[in-house]
Amino acid sequence: MKRMPPDQRREAIIAAALDVAVEKGLASTTVRDVAATMGTSSGLIHHYFDSMDEVLAAAFERVARQDLVASSALMAGAATPTDALRAFFTSYTPADKDWAFQLWLDAWAEAARRPAIKAVSEALNLEWQGLLESTIRRGVDDGSFVCPDPVASAWRMLSLLDGLALQVVAHGTTLSRADVVAWSTAAADVELGLPAGTLQST
Repeated sequence: MKRMPPDQRREAIIAAALDVAVEKGLASTTVRDVAATMGTSSGLIHHYFDSMDEVLAAAFERVARQDLVASSALMAGAATPTDALRAFFTSYTPADKDWAFQLWLDAWAEAARRPAIKAVSEALNLEWQGLLESTIRRGVDDGSFVCPDPVASAWRMLSLLDGLALQVVAHGTTLSRADVVAWSTAAADVELGLPAGTLQST
């Protein structure tokens, strides 16, 4: 195997772990799987990571943070807080990324048993909530929204959206992606004192 600087080697391990996790799920991904994907030994992986849990947490974080960065950029480019929330709802569950949300489901399921994954999942959840909360506060400040508790509203909006998205990814035919956006934006309209249909993208 070609020699790489340590940081590139770590990135290659994470990429290989992600490839396996997308196919088999986080819980079923092993050091041996990752080593086989890379064409190397399990010992190499242990040289760069203290545990397989750390490898899986890093792989999950790579995907989840990409989605967070993408949504943040869209929201930052929006002209108003209302437009920013529309961008949030339309970007949170993109049609071609079921596999990425499946990793979220895997991470939530594994968090109780794997401290490294739990830490990453908690940190990312807090960042998503903070992104929503800060947008709500901007809307309250400029008079766009009426919301007495932006912290609680952000958590309720995020939790409802996650729960609905879970139905789409886990069960496929139970709900449509259009249902997820329509129902979550309708609830957010109520949370923020907006006329019905305000946050539904046209």
